[in-house]
Amino acid sequence: MALVVQKFGGTSVGSIERIRNVAKRVAETYDAGNQLVVVVSAMSGETNKLVALAHEICEFPDSREYDVLVSSGEQVTVALLAMCLKSMGYKAKSYLGHQVPIITDSAFSKARIDRICDKKVRKDLDNGTIIIAAGFQGVDKEGNISTLGRGGSDTSAVALAAALKADVCDIYTDVYGVYTTDPNICSDARKIERISYDEMLELASLGAKVLQIRSVEFAKKYNVDVHVRSSFNDNPGTLVTKEDKEMESILVSGITYAKDETKIAVMRVPDKPGIAAKLLSPLSAANISVDMIVQNASEDGFTDFTFTVCKADFKKALMITKEAAGEINAGDILTDENISKISIVGLGMRSHAGVATKMFETLAAEGINIQMISTSEIKISVVIDAKYTELAVRVLHDAFGLAAKDVKAE
Repeated sequence: MALVVQKFGGTSVGSIERIRNVAKRVAETYDAGNQLVVVVSAMSGETNKLVALAHEICEFPDSREYDVLVSSGEQVTVALLAMCLKSMGYKAKSYLGHQVPIITDSAFSKARIDRICDKKVRKDLDNGTIIIAAGFQGVDKEGNISTLGRGGSDTSAVALAAALKADVCDIYTDVYGVYTTDPNICSDARKIERISYDEMLELASLGAKVLQIRSVEFAKKYNVDVHVRSSFNDNPGTLVTKEDKEMESILVSGITYAKDETKIAVMRVPDKPGIAAKLLSPLSAANISVDMIVQNASEDGFTDFTFTVCKADFKKALMITKEAAGEINAGDILTDENISKISIVGLGMRSHAGVATKMFETLAAEGINIQMISTSEIKISVVIDAKYTELAVRVLHDAFGLAAKDVKAE
């Protein structure tokens, strides 16, 4: 008997008909002799509706109450799926985050899991019950409902798989697996059969929507193999696992993009020790993550300090930055909301020279100007004008030879 964790995203449970289809798939896995924990998201579109309601009430909703509101979508889904399974003759039980419980910190809307108390879940599993757990949510030490950020159901599933020492964690979604790039941009994008945790971490952090980055962090830390596959067919998907020598032979594994970033530039910043901390510390205190950072060379004792944040945090980040800039007597603040981050990722970059040169020359040949650059051992990211996003992805995908040799319908 294997212990299986399955996660179904919003599209997979987007209607009553689709919830019934999920129930059938769950029943098949259970009937094969497996213990089963099923993690589900809210029905597609529901979380967006709840977020819109919050911002209709006020521009900056109270973070605690925001989590109380947006976590309610998953409560609907777990109940419906449990009802459906029970009507089919199976023992099923729904669990909300606080009922497991999944204990988190108190960083509302971006909470991190501290631990999972699995005693009640294990008892039900041993009694032959199918567990239907709400993704995306937990509870802090004070008993407040918390949420894990958009895409947090992936993290819930992998964390439960790690805590329960599950044999496998299947992430069912509306795509067939992890691709070399977005198939909506490149029709010849190729599905990747196996990808390392580190490569998937980079892709997830750089804009790939297949898995939330924190779910991959959990998978790597606890050595959980994650199988990303479609909920609409039985085809094999992509296995996210520890790296092997074969993976290192591939120069570039994937190309991704992110259009959800904005650029903030603080001009004429006094070039003194501690100034960068004074600008960024208030953002950190507000749980706003800063991505790329560029500081120009000092001139006459002043420098320009530029960074990017996600669009969801832009208004709040700008307000905080203006206040911090005023305290250090900096100059004007310039912003750009029409940018895109393009990234290439691959384990092979560790041992191959010239990758950055090839990337920059390819973009230059198309007249695409690079505004910012960021690198790590296995990735290179650049910020460009958003209008060139699709073109940049296509030409880089071709330049690094990532196209499928024989593209077939799934």
